[in-house]
Amino acid sequence: MTSWPYAASPFHPGERAIQQRLGVRERVEDGGRRLIRNFLPDEHRDFYARLPFLVLGTVDAEGSPAASIVSGKPGFVSSPDPKALTISIDLRSTMPTITELVSGADVGILGIDLATRRRNRLNGVVSAIRDDAIEIEIVQAYGNCPKYISVREWTEPPPGPAPLVSESSTLGNIEQAIVAAADTFFIASAFGRIRDDPSHGVDASHRGGAPGFVRIDDALTLTVPDFVGNFAFNTLGNLLLEPRCGLLFLDFATGTTLEIAAEAEIVWEGPEIAAIDGAQRLLRFHLSRVRRSEGAVPLRWTLAAVHSDSASTMR
Repeated sequence: MTSWPYAASPFHPGERAIQQRLGVRERVEDGGRRLIRNFLPDEHRDFYARLPFLVLGTVDAEGSPAASIVSGKPGFVSSPDPKALTISIDLRSTMPTITELVSGADVGILGIDLATRRRNRLNGVVSAIRDDAIEIEIVQAYGNCPKYISVREWTEPPPGPAPLVSESSTLGNIEQAIVAAADTFFIASAFGRIRDDPSHGVDASHRGGAPGFVRIDDALTLTVPDFVGNFAFNTLGNLLLEPRCGLLFLDFATGTTLEIAAEAEIVWEGPEIAAIDGAQRLLRFHLSRVRRSEGAVPLRWTLAAVHSDSASTMR
């Protein structure tokens, strides 16, 4: 098998527009054709099989993206062949955005090993839904660098009570405390799928920095720096064309999650950017819905190390 097998670009118009704007279009196109595949090499198939959790990006019936976490004992994710991924979970006990998945739906997957800082991104289509598993056909798959990932070791505590869920249209004091302490969040974004164009679909991505890198402007607005990355601009390219997105914050010590529906605004220039170490741009999120689920993820993590590339913060 070779890398990108299609004549058309692996990047959609939003991604290409930002690459062009920033003068990296030709270089990134060449790299994308070499590194983006429509299958998983054996090392990535083995990587997914060792993970205790995945981040999933999905889109609801109204087209709004959401980021969710699914978890299980290592081995709950498997790759029966290089073009397929199977997630073995009890769909009745997962986040609502997962239980609403249907066959044919687009899905973005982030596999991330916090202990080693390895991560892999995968965009695909749900090929089958069972009570105990989701089967996914792979459309794009590629590795990501370890930048901005803090090292954490995980454990599996004894089963606890059912998650206590609360919903609001704004960030309350508890939610603001979780966001203020975060060195990590996940974002789901999407650019509407054109079935014969494999560059379209849903993305799930990681964002990291020192605690405080997510600025709480008010109960309805968050501002986040965009640091140097791989220049593909998968997330920003989606947001340029479709600003709706889903944010997911995880309290690693308690398993509590914040699922946030928002619209993103890209800030390209201005003094706010210069005031943040390492920032290239800003993302401003205007929130519309917040769901807090206490202890929703049955895993716990302890912080082992914060790498220097995660040290940027607001000042």
